[in-house]
Amino acid sequence: MEAIKGGEFVVKESKCDDIFITEEFTEEQQMMKESVIEFIDREIWPNKDRFENKDYAFTEESMRKLGEMGLLGISVPEEYGGLGMGFVSTMLVCDYVSAASGSLATAYGAHTGIGTMPILLYGTEEQKQKYIPKLATGEWFGAYCLTEPGAGSDANSGKTKAVLSEDGKSYKITGQKMWISNAGFCNLMIVFARIEDDKNITAFIVEYDKNNPNGITLGEEEKKLGINASSTRQVFFNDTVVPVENMLSGRGKGFKIALNSLNVGRIKLAAAGLDASRRLITESVKYANERIQFKTPIANFGAIKYKLAEMATKTYSNDATSYRIAKDIQNKIDALKAEGKSHQEAELQGVEEFAIECAIAKVYASESVQYVSDEGIQIFGGMGFSKDTPMESAWRDARIARIYEGTNEINRLLTVGMLLKKAFKGEIDLMTPAVEVGKSLMGIPSFDTPDYSELFSEEKELIKNLKKAFLMVAGKAVETFGMELEKQQQLVMNAAELMIDIYVAESTILKTEKLVKRTSESECEAQIAMAKLNLFNATESVIRNAKEAIFSFAEGDEQRMMLMGLKRFTKYTNNPNIIELRRTIADKVIAENKYCF
Repeated sequence: MEAIKGGEFVVKESKCDDIFITEEFTEEQQMMKESVIEFIDREIWPNKDRFENKDYAFTEESMRKLGEMGLLGISVPEEYGGLGMGFVSTMLVCDYVSAASGSLATAYGAHTGIGTMPILLYGTEEQKQKYIPKLATGEWFGAYCLTEPGAGSDANSGKTKAVLSEDGKSYKITGQKMWISNAGFCNLMIVFARIEDDKNITAFIVEYDKNNPNGITLGEEEKKLGINASSTRQVFFNDTVVPVENMLSGRGKGFKIALNSLNVGRIKLAAAGLDASRRLITESVKYANERIQFKTPIANFGAIKYKLAEMATKTYSNDATSYRIAKDIQNKIDALKAEGKSHQEAELQGVEEFAIECAIAKVYASESVQYVSDEGIQIFGGMGFSKDTPMESAWRDARIARIYEGTNEINRLLTVGMLLKKAFKGEIDLMTPAVEVGKSLMGIPSFDTPDYSELFSEEKELIKNLKKAFLMVAGKAVETFGMELEKQQQLVMNAAELMIDIYVAESTILKTEKLVKRTSESECEAQIAMAKLNLFNATESVIRNAKEAIFSFAEGDEQRMMLMGLKRFTKYTNNPNIIELRRTIADKVIAENKYCF
């Protein structure tokens, strides 16, 4: 089978055997998962109040323990002191390490991702030998200094300057960075600065020693809505001397490093919301089973079952989506290595290939964990608003996930922008299928009743049709606006929503189909219900967003034709009983008294 390219899911069909599901973890991965869960249960979950009380030292101490366990160097090759595990294993660890506290999740993500990966992926051999072993073991911690007061989403507009010394042996860096995670206890910073009037910024490895600050001063710890014990400070550079050999990758290459580092960060952030959501659902259902009102546990009420079903479905779909992407990236990395590419080249190109999917996962996951924590508060009622339950802090911690690693708005715009770029370069043929969809609108639809007796046969047909709806909308949008399309941000956001809905729905159906193959339909009754519920929600979202888009650029007969097409592409032959699906999911969670998928 030819491997699917990044973004190609909108024009190609995937089979369940092509994707990876968490039920396929190897014995080694399963042991790793259990050891991380045991650590979180023993060290972190019982001490959540220390994070809420801004115990930064406890965050640092927890990170050191993760370093001792080898969990800071999961993806680092063995020659640099790491475990050299594949991409799926790095996702797994990120998933379960992030379960109990957003403060630790942020510290871990910032260190292992944007604090370490730029050196691993762009560093010279000397740079890697010097710094990576210290970062992989937790002897040193890393931070990433990109954002400035005037440079957030527009990362390349930073004002921090790097000036070459007269002897040509060092640069002096001067400027201000803000929202720097791990700033309070880091030993090394990846700092982005502009040399002279270069178009693009340049990246530097900057060592930081509190006893010899070298022109670096830190602001006070930021007062934040959540992630209270994640050290977040401003960093000021005043003629900070950096040897020329600490430039990363080359002059003007910083913007490229920043973008690719964020791709890795996005998919890891999707994983970081997973076990947090699983635990929140478990806490919610335990409370719902214990809380008696009107002489019955509130878990028996339909309004509560609705919430539990939707919470479980979003989490299950996030799981399906995130690990599908992780394995696609790993497969690409393995294929590139087999072709003779170095570890650096393979990792870089592997992640870059699936940048669209990474952005999709980041958006879906961050909004899912916010939904789960919000509904968790609601199930707890008044108690949910109290700091004595885990819901309130989880809700606050979740909020940042929609902002960092690129805001969700930026990520939505990126999904469509990157797809169109691939199409214009000829890497993905979007226009041929889009033209075919346009022609099909003129034809007479079939009125035959299809045979949908096989599991998910109708659902798969519907996903094919949702892709046609996307191609219809995107094709017409490109035809109407051409290269000016990126200025139509609201329309692009509609198109992005369609892409997200389609990819997540397909991932969830494929995961469940593969699971049924491994077990049986009766054993997977709730998972089948979640796959169908997710697809229904996705279809309703597609209808709304496609209509908004069509209304914005089509009129008269053309508009009527496209709306008829949309109706055809989103039609169920056998309408699902959505209330019954939710009941099936909720009853399973309630009976197990935990998130059990």
